[in-house]
Amino acid sequence: MATVKASAAVSHVGKIRSNNQDSGYAGRSLFLVADGMGGHAGGDVASAIATRRIAEADTDYFSALDASGALQEALISANQELAETVFEHAELTGMGTTVSAVALYGDQVVIAHIGDSRIYLMRAGELSQITTDHTFVQRLVDSGRITEEEAMVHPRRSVLMRVLGDVESSPEIDSMILDTREGDRWMICSDGLSGVASFSEIAEIMATDAGAKAAADKLVKASLDGGAPDNVTVVIVDIGEPPAPETPPVIVGSAAIPLAFGTPEPVRPRSILLAPFRLHPVQEAHFEPDSEDYYDELIEEDRRRATRRRVAWLVGSLLIVAGIVVACVLSYQWTQTRYFVGESNGRVAIFQGIQQDLGPLSLHEVYRETNIDVADLRTYDQMTVERTISATSLDEARAIIERLEASLD
Repeated sequence: MATVKASAAVSHVGKIRSNNQDSGYAGRSLFLVADGMGGHAGGDVASAIATRRIAEADTDYFSALDASGALQEALISANQELAETVFEHAELTGMGTTVSAVALYGDQVVIAHIGDSRIYLMRAGELSQITTDHTFVQRLVDSGRITEEEAMVHPRRSVLMRVLGDVESSPEIDSMILDTREGDRWMICSDGLSGVASFSEIAEIMATDAGAKAAADKLVKASLDGGAPDNVTVVIVDIGEPPAPETPPVIVGSAAIPLAFGTPEPVRPRSILLAPFRLHPVQEAHFEPDSEDYYDELIEEDRRRATRRRVAWLVGSLLIVAGIVVACVLSYQWTQTRYFVGESNGRVAIFQGIQQDLGPLSLHEVYRETNIDVADLRTYDQMTVERTISATSLDEARAIIERLEASLD
């Protein structure tokens, strides 16, 4: 039977946020991460309420199936408690939270998941993402509309399609029962890690021989090194022998401090298409019900945005090209106001333009070729003509020619 060799939970507010809306729990056989949404209006409250309610499911069960049912029931109960809290505290309207939970039973793990927090498994040196994000961009990836790389920078990457909160009374929760074995390392994290650190970076840290706590600290540091624009929470569970000694559950983040329903911040105007949302360090993030109409509307909006970007790029490019052409024309016109005296076909000539060439483009031409042979000039005059003599005007060039003619006498 698989046992918990070691576990750890670490949470950090990040470098941008003023409060921690994440919560993490590492218990005896239950482990979870909750990422609250709703900004100061209740993101921390939502994740704390959900974590504390779901943590009550950290007990013994008769089977993995029994544990799975109890875990799903705990999430639904947490959802109901969130709705009741909003009913009693209207200022918390719109709050919600993601939840990703792992419960160990025998040689199996039970998983319950909703939102965009993630569960990873490191087995035999290979990292796998177990859960699927309930986000708009993940749907675009699944439908082949965009790539994983495009999803990382998509303007709608923080739009959640499913969360626990005061929106749906019976939200759809992903659940599964998987086998686990000695040597497995399970990791649960908020998008404060997965949205900053790359998959390969996470894999490298997860593959180290560092203990659960050290690995969790390194993952949090990776987010901080990447700017940590969001709260970051990591829970790690190592499976194997010897089993971890019986210790009190570890609770981190907002669930670790007393709940406080403060004065709400002023409500910001919202688009009519957008339901309650949570603030994001780079862009606004929000939750929308799992609605096909809304899904289609977002796709159409992205198409319009992409079209606007293409038009803006085209107009900008045309303006840049036009600016370059105008600059070139004006520069060429300026060169044609300059003159110099030089040699053409062995004779002294007046040239219009400047002595330099621009690649294959000549910036000068013969204005007038005189009857003075360069070979008839004095040695010094020959050398100066061959090197060219600059003139600021046509009259000055003519004066130079007159001087050279006079030197022949």
